[in-house]
Amino acid sequence: MRIDLFTSAFCAPCAGARRVVAEAVRLVPGLEAREIDVAARPDEVEALGIRSTPTIRISDDQGREVFRSPGVPQRDQLLVALAGALRH
Repeated sequence: MRIDLFTSAFCAPCAGARRVVAEAVRLVPGLEAREIDVAARPDEVEALGIRSTPTIRISDDQGREVFRSPGVPQRDQLLVALAGALRH
């Protein structure tokens, strides 16, 4: 499972999203995370329909999206989403 965090250089809430994602990675064994700057990868961002930053996208081991959330979730909200994704 992987978390993609879509960010931009001028996104103040992105720092909070980074902290929440880092905490989830620390707590969930085997969870991978990557940060994607929307300006650096516009084709990927457009193909995925990302419209705002920060956006968190969780993918299963086959790369299928199982959860998406614009904005900064609380740590517990993200952990619940991850638990739900594990059941897919």
